[in-house]
Amino acid sequence: MSLESNKIKSFLSIMICILFVFFMCSCSSDEGNNSGGAEAKTATVDNNKTPFYISHKPSADGKKVYGNDEAEIDASNIKDGYVMVKYKGKTDKRLKILVNSPNGESCNYDLEGDGNFETISFPHGSGTYNVGVYKNISGNQYSTVYSTDLDVEIKDKFMPFLLPNAYVKFDENDETIKVASDITKDDKTQLEIIETIYNYVTDKISYDNELAAKVLNGETSGYIPNIDSVLESGKGICFDYAVVMTAMLRSRDIPTKLIIGYSGEVYHAWVNVYSKESGEIDKVIKFDGKDYVLMDPTFSSSYKDEDELQEYIGDGTKYQEKYVY
Repeated sequence: MSLESNKIKSFLSIMICILFVFFMCSCSSDEGNNSGGAEAKTATVDNNKTPFYISHKPSADGKKVYGNDEAEIDASNIKDGYVMVKYKGKTDKRLKILVNSPNGESCNYDLEGDGNFETISFPHGSGTYNVGVYKNISGNQYSTVYSTDLDVEIKDKFMPFLLPNAYVKFDENDETIKVASDITKDDKTQLEIIETIYNYVTDKISYDNELAAKVLNGETSGYIPNIDSVLESGKGICFDYAVVMTAMLRSRDIPTKLIIGYSGEVYHAWVNVYSKESGEIDKVIKFDGKDYVLMDPTFSSSYKDEDELQEYIGDGTKYQEKYVY
């Protein structure tokens, strides 16, 4: 067995740590994979245009509110693909937001008991969602604080993938977002922006074995990446890579899905993107000037031996999508 093979096997064993990161989401789904893509065609971008995430910044406007004395769900901008959820009081008890999607997927998110809103997006398009707030009683037992069904009609299916949410947190004051704007200021097309950001993330961030070990040992329950901290340290686990790339691309008006699923037998996080030139670029691929090749930022930055990497992952079919954010 070659040294490189040993390195890959060692790396993959470390990657299992990401499973523990997603205990906070505890999702289940009845849906399979999506696929997409189209022949590339030219589509220029306007770098002077106000980004969508700024002109449609998530907010709780108080125009359409559900809840009770303890919890509030603000659905004022539900047509933009999200609601704002908060616990109205103060509590030291652990809180969860549970979302049941029309496709059968069920996900829960941590909610701080500090009276601040959390942005919850609807990644599965229009339909009836159930959104609830739950408080820990003891162990794994939770009581219902408030729950309601919401009929969601999203104006544009891409909206949830252009805005920040509970997993992908960013705004115009983040250094990472300023970097995204600066490094792509001369790019003329969405594909150029995608390639620039992809190359930046894979060159800038290396795999963080220390953090991976902490996650594996259960020392970082509820971990959500801070994109500026990741970029400053230059290190991260697969969740960090994917969230940083997702935030940067969304800030440049590239609809981007944060995907959680399996790469082979390993629980993993990656991104899918959509461009006007090529449609939805699925199976985490990049454009190399001629062909699309694998784009998962973690594997690409950790292993420069493309032949051996492609031998392990193949044409992308070993990537099994489970959950979308």
